[in-house]
Amino acid sequence: MTARRPVTSLALLLPLALAGLAHAQPAPGRPVPAPSAAPSPAAPPPIATSAPGSRGAAAASGSIQDLRRLGDAFADVVDKVAPSVVQIEVAVGDGDTSPLRLFRGGGERRGVGSGVIYSADGAILTNNHVIDGARAITVRLRDGRTFYARLVGRDPSTDLALLRIDARNLPAAPLADSDTARVGSWVVAIGSPFGLGYTVTTGVLSAKGRGGVGVNAVEDYLQTDASINPGNSGGPLVDLDGRVLGINTMIVSRGQGIGLAVPAVMARRVAELLLKTGRVDRTWIGVGLQDLTPELAAAIPSAPPLGALINTVSPSGPASKANLNPGDVVTSILGKPVRDAQDLIREIFLHDAGEAVTLDVNRGGKRYQTKVILESRNEPPPPVLPVQRTASQQPGLGLTVRDAADPRSPPGTKATVVRVNGVATDSPADRAGVKPGDILLEVDGKQQPTAADVEAATRDGRLLLRIQRPNAVLYTAVHR
Repeated sequence: MTARRPVTSLALLLPLALAGLAHAQPAPGRPVPAPSAAPSPAAPPPIATSAPGSRGAAAASGSIQDLRRLGDAFADVVDKVAPSVVQIEVAVGDGDTSPLRLFRGGGERRGVGSGVIYSADGAILTNNHVIDGARAITVRLRDGRTFYARLVGRDPSTDLALLRIDARNLPAAPLADSDTARVGSWVVAIGSPFGLGYTVTTGVLSAKGRGGVGVNAVEDYLQTDASINPGNSGGPLVDLDGRVLGINTMIVSRGQGIGLAVPAVMARRVAELLLKTGRVDRTWIGVGLQDLTPELAAAIPSAPPLGALINTVSPSGPASKANLNPGDVVTSILGKPVRDAQDLIREIFLHDAGEAVTLDVNRGGKRYQTKVILESRNEPPPPVLPVQRTASQQPGLGLTVRDAADPRSPPGTKATVVRVNGVATDSPADRAGVKPGDILLEVDGKQQPTAADVEAATRDGRLLLRIQRPNAVLYTAVHR
């Protein structure tokens, strides 16, 4: 096994590289001295110096080495994370006209996205919009293995979803504490933009806590200038330690170099809830919130400079029981500063129903604390996708066949083939792409099968078919 190179700090290497380049060139406008004449006998012996230009050459060589170490540091991060990144292919219905259709394959039958392995036992994090409307989901690992995936659950409010494949001992990617990530630090994005698997882009963490995009109900994004394109969705944004800072989710179309990712702190919370119950049961305190803008802070007597302004209070909600009123400004929760409404919403989401949270509140210039018992919002679950329909809803594999005359045989002969007579909508056969009229050349390795052979082969819930169509021959796997 080859030893892994240590990850070198890019923050140290970049200044060194730039400094080396600066030494490699003469200062602008500085005269180059003419060669001196031979010293007179009375003159002291000349001081031994290195050959002309050797100092600049040495500096240039050092700067090249620094740049190589800089590149090696990026490559080491990719070597560490890439095995945890997966390519996701979805089969969707036609006619998709949603604003996110570019991330789902433009309304066509097939679309490509990305994902990251969350746990070694086959759980995979991705975006909800990558798999929304999916009739079948296929996951391709870095080592080339391909699996059908089932949908554990999804949360449209945060645009996250959790898949599971039947595999073990997978290289799960560690999730970072995105709250402590520093704006301006280097980041690396890995994904499958436009279906180009395992594409790597680099940039910096441009901002944290971005909201107001208007796409999802819960918006608290990391912003990066690392190139993000359709197909990157669901892939990881990682730091230089190879930890996932966020799940890449969208680009801002009206600008360049503005990509957004769901923070790892939120992604971890959603994944935990989906693994536990299959859905996200969001908590609330029963208030309407808005940011305390400078204009509002100036207009409200003795208001603090930052906070979440309460504009409504549900009569029967937790906040009403805790004596919160419209006009109150929440400045912290559990000791953590609240800069705006999103800070409060995000922190509440990270706690379970029944927990008590302490709020610091400013009311008319006076500060006080109150405890609020969180309650569930009891939101309805998202609609069931075709891929979530259980196998028990479909008889067999959803495939009916019959023995038919072989259209390839000479006239007058009685050769037969197995022809697909029907495919049930959203059945395993349908999700595998089998179509009525297909001719089955081979079933589980048996060539020239009969309809009885196909029926017998379906009993174990799996089929490997070699199919002939008018202009193509292909293999497909049907899996219950």
